[in-house]
Amino acid sequence: MQSLTRRQLMQGLVAVAAAPAVVVRANPRQQSRGTGSGDIGPFHPEILPPGVRSRFVDNVNGLRMHVLEAGFEVRNRPAILLLHGYPELAYSWRNVIPRLASAGYHVIAPDLRGYGRTSGTDVKYDDDLAPFRTLNEVRDIVGLVFAFGYRSVAAVVGHDFGSPVAAWCSVVRPDVFRSTVLMSAPFAGPPALPVDTADAPPGRAASNAGPDTLYDDLAKLKPPRKHYQRYYATREANDNMLHAAQGVHAFLRAYYHMKSADWKQNKPHPLKARTADEFAKLPRYYVMDLDKGMAETVAPEMPSAAEIAACKWLPDEALRVYSEEYGRTGFQGGLQGYRIGQSGRFGAELQLFSGRTIDRPSMFIAGKSDWGAYQSPGALERMQKTACTQMVATHFVDGAGHWVQQEQPEEVSRLILEFMQHKAHATSR
Repeated sequence: MQSLTRRQLMQGLVAVAAAPAVVVRANPRQQSRGTGSGDIGPFHPEILPPGVRSRFVDNVNGLRMHVLEAGFEVRNRPAILLLHGYPELAYSWRNVIPRLASAGYHVIAPDLRGYGRTSGTDVKYDDDLAPFRTLNEVRDIVGLVFAFGYRSVAAVVGHDFGSPVAAWCSVVRPDVFRSTVLMSAPFAGPPALPVDTADAPPGRAASNAGPDTLYDDLAKLKPPRKHYQRYYATREANDNMLHAAQGVHAFLRAYYHMKSADWKQNKPHPLKARTADEFAKLPRYYVMDLDKGMAETVAPEMPSAAEIAACKWLPDEALRVYSEEYGRTGFQGGLQGYRIGQSGRFGAELQLFSGRTIDRPSMFIAGKSDWGAYQSPGALERMQKTACTQMVATHFVDGAGHWVQQEQPEEVSRLILEFMQHKAHATSR
């Protein structure tokens, strides 16, 4: 597969610096769609930046995948894959896609399994979790890469939920994913297998660590608290958000606001340990009141009309894309990922990769106002020192919270292209 020269990359960086901010130019209600949930169409071109198209790719591990792409006009360009988080969509990369494409890349951003316009979004709580397990999500992404005719891509970039998916892509198929950019959620490595237990007495625990009592201890705090990941795995989570008293649009506005740099209470710092007292320092959107759902948790922080009008990174027309999509599909497709993590049902198959590391060039990006980098104590350090053996850099971006590629798309694009330039320079020596 063709690689970009250093000169081409430098030209791309200049183009990114000069690129104007992309704005939504039409009401997102003008999206093309079919008459039923199974035949929904692509986004109307008017809601996307120039040069970005919405399309479908059939037969990807049993899915009809919806993707946004740019840079497709020129064949044999190196590809960059962008994987979104929760509760986002491929649309979250709308202002990054054209900047990377202008630097000479074929940029592909899918709606992941269970999200948006990718098939299989009519997900119910009682559905089988197996299709949403980590290794099958990796299979989705490998299948998408191959469907576009690539045997490898220049980089896989993942944000939030997309970060562990990108990391596992790189652990499982380093031949396909030649570099990795993780955003907001550090990857601490595959789960460990017990070591040096051959002579241990029968029945003795493989680890000296006691049971994890965090969730029970949170419930004993005053006021009682609960962790959002445990809540997202419950039956009531989807209905609470889908049928929020304030409506889906207002719910998402408050949720995105609270986790952004616009919410000035976000002043993240490392936690000392996985204990209830330390976790109680996290904002309510991470460690919630025990008697509240997420809709009630974020409602008091709804920004004012003036604040919404001043929000350049997520104008109301852009938010409408999310609220219409989630209003149509519900949230359960995205929540299945949290249920996988909480169930522990598929952990054994991930232990097959115990001790494996990401040995391709990698980078981590997060917003300076994002608690995501710290909510799992020690994960950031394990990623930097152990899980990724060729970590080029870690960046915390000014003026960004959790939604870093939406809040600061120009800076994120610049960092990705600089990373690609560094990688190209390192491999050419």
